[in-house]
Amino acid sequence: MTISINVNTVERSFDIQPGEVLLDVLRREGYLEVKGSCHSGDCGACTVLLDGRPVASCLILVAKADGHAVTTVRGIGDQAHPHVLQEAFVKNGAVQCGYCVPGAITSAKALLDENPDPTEEEIRLAMDSNYCRCTGYEQQVEAVLDAAAQLRKGDKK
Repeated sequence: MTISINVNTVERSFDIQPGEVLLDVLRREGYLEVKGSCHSGDCGACTVLLDGRPVASCLILVAKADGHAVTTVRGIGDQAHPHVLQEAFVKNGAVQCGYCVPGAITSAKALLDENPDPTEEEIRLAMDSNYCRCTGYEQQVEAVLDAAAQLRKGDKK
């Protein structure tokens, strides 16, 4: 079966098998920034935005994404043109091993798109499904607060 998904603003067609999940198809097709870890929706490493909403791509049947938009962390910003969130994660020491970072940034992006002035509690709630064993979360929360402040000032998109 062939489906179409807009991935990072590029329309793509994928040949899929029944029962395949979005995570596996994205990784097979070269979107290696989407990490797989628990494969049960518990860790958040595979978080992507599906039509702007954060989802665990390991739980979404890829056929359900047919005709929809998927954004990975690379679609938020890349090395040449990083998003303010990505820069804030680096600046605030929120990227140690880096494994959880793509999912954490996509969750944070969804939050800031809906709420440009979140409280620390709102950030923690929005990112509570993104597990990080290295940073202790404080740096990630600080990074999101920093990015939110910069975005409100109009520093970057």
